[in-house]
Amino acid sequence: MVRAAAIPDRFRWHPDARLIGPEGREAAPVPAGASAIIAESPCGAAVAAALARAACGLPFRIGAPDLAPPEAGARPRSRPVFETLTSGSMGVPRRIRRSQRSWWASFLVNQRLFGIGPGVRVAVPGRMVHSLSLYGALEGACLGAEVHLLAGLRPDAQVAALLARKVAVLYATPAQLRLIAEAGGQRLPDLRVVLVGGSKLDVLLRAALAVLAPAAEVREFYGAAEASFITLTDAGSAEGSVGRPYPGVQVEIRAADGAVLAPGGLGEVWVRSPYLCDRYAGGRGMPALRRAGWLSVGEMGWMERGELFLAGRIGRMLTVADQNVFPEEIEAFLAALPGVRRVAVLPRADLMRGHVLVAVVQGDPAQEAAILRAARARLGALKAPKAVIWRADWPELASGKADLARIAAEAGL
Repeated sequence: MVRAAAIPDRFRWHPDARLIGPEGREAAPVPAGASAIIAESPCGAAVAAALARAACGLPFRIGAPDLAPPEAGARPRSRPVFETLTSGSMGVPRRIRRSQRSWWASFLVNQRLFGIGPGVRVAVPGRMVHSLSLYGALEGACLGAEVHLLAGLRPDAQVAALLARKVAVLYATPAQLRLIAEAGGQRLPDLRVVLVGGSKLDVLLRAALAVLAPAAEVREFYGAAEASFITLTDAGSAEGSVGRPYPGVQVEIRAADGAVLAPGGLGEVWVRSPYLCDRYAGGRGMPALRRAGWLSVGEMGWMERGELFLAGRIGRMLTVADQNVFPEEIEAFLAALPGVRRVAVLPRADLMRGHVLVAVVQGDPAQEAAILRAARARLGALKAPKAVIWRADWPELASGKADLARIAAEAGL
């Protein structure tokens, strides 16, 4: 763990850092602009503008020009702050206010864990309005890496850029990695670390990554925009876990009455760390989420042998015949079946059971009967989807997560 006194308060452009945009042109440092809201495109200019304001202690946010601008700290000696954006799969965008120091703390941890620094080539395929993409770009720039911003390129062009630019470290979500893997055609021998956040890798995608980047160590991290890093997997992680607590993080599983549960007990996941955000911006606090320095991330899970296992989000939990069901568990099983490319499990109201489940799937409709049989055999009659709805496209939020609200509406659920 890094000593608190050694953690910088401001993002600064490291003298060895380089920012290279999708087209291969290098972005240069710029003076701090007058506006706290920074246009997300071009992405190299956006990151350069963010670094300029940060170095002056000024607040900033990339994207969401229709929302109110971020404000500086209220107290004269407040640490410099900035905003990121998040939206849950069924929610609306929220502005998250956090100190620059809260990200710097994990920059220094990742410098040690993954060797990010001068001479290392880091790539980020996502847009800078997504907190994971912005994190990867700012971390690389502050630590002196050569950062390649690939947002806006087609997946096959991203693969070509990763190969030609000899990228060693990649920050991406499973949705982004799936598109890159499906573009195919070339292997990436220089890729040595793939840092995966946003959701869990499925078995098929993990296998595809092993072919695409045979020398790469794939490290999944579980986190949230409000909490940043929570856990991190390694080669020894148990099947289905999201890893052990990230350095500096404490995790507790609590019952509804707040009691801390023993290993194996299913409850709400609470986190304490130096990486937590301050609050939601725009005057919105976190009274239901935060208690005495601990933050609830809105998930249910359990600890086992020091590793965290997730059941699903509290907001998605539903009842089927008086039993609590987490759609994420069913989605994980279905995603590993032949013919399934993307899947969302959603409820349909039912007079007898309260709800029944329906699987909305992108993939091969010829596999429908086999998918339903496998689900009944593995999950049982209550949890198995009663029907499959196929769709050719897959709506996504800016974060790369499935747009569950749109998927449900268009499926009539």
